[in-house]
Amino acid sequence: MNRKQFVDRFRATDDSHGDRERNRNCPPASSLRPAAVLIPVVDRDGDLSVIFTRRTDHLPDHAGQISFPGGSIEPSDQSPEDAALRETEEEIGLSRSHVEILGRLDRYDVGTGYSVTPIVGMVEPPFELDPDSHEVAETFEVPLAFLLNPANHQRHKQTIDGRDRHFYAVPYGNHFIWGATAGMLMNLYKRMAVI
Repeated sequence: MNRKQFVDRFRATDDSHGDRERNRNCPPASSLRPAAVLIPVVDRDGDLSVIFTRRTDHLPDHAGQISFPGGSIEPSDQSPEDAALRETEEEIGLSRSHVEILGRLDRYDVGTGYSVTPIVGMVEPPFELDPDSHEVAETFEVPLAFLLNPANHQRHKQTIDGRDRHFYAVPYGNHFIWGATAGMLMNLYKRMAVI
């Protein structure tokens, strides 16, 4: 799938999919803090990939996990898109001038108390990343074709505090993409598969 095919397919449907059935252990929606992440899709001469971060091990939330750049929506943010772009600049140094916003996926509620709005954006090279070493241990890219291939999608179950928790995972090399990040990828996959 090239950039034009991806953009056309993404924009052709507004039928995104939530993932509430795997998030039954979330706090009530009214108590969730709003957040936004950017799903940055990079076009490298027709080969599309997605930028991920690995969070540093000392962070209080999601330490060491694979994630998209993003974070809490602050009062100064004009929209979830603005928050996702601001957080992306702060976390990995990717200027918003390199990002074309394509749209949103459904909000994704997580058990750590956030309601996350995933923002999909096309990233235009060339660009340089300058990760914040306090928050980001590394950045890496995964081919979009790999992420959208159902052969690479896994479902797992883990019992935490006596409750079964179901989650998706998309292992890639030595990276284990799972939880909310993988769930958002599944929502993107389902949206792209609608037509």
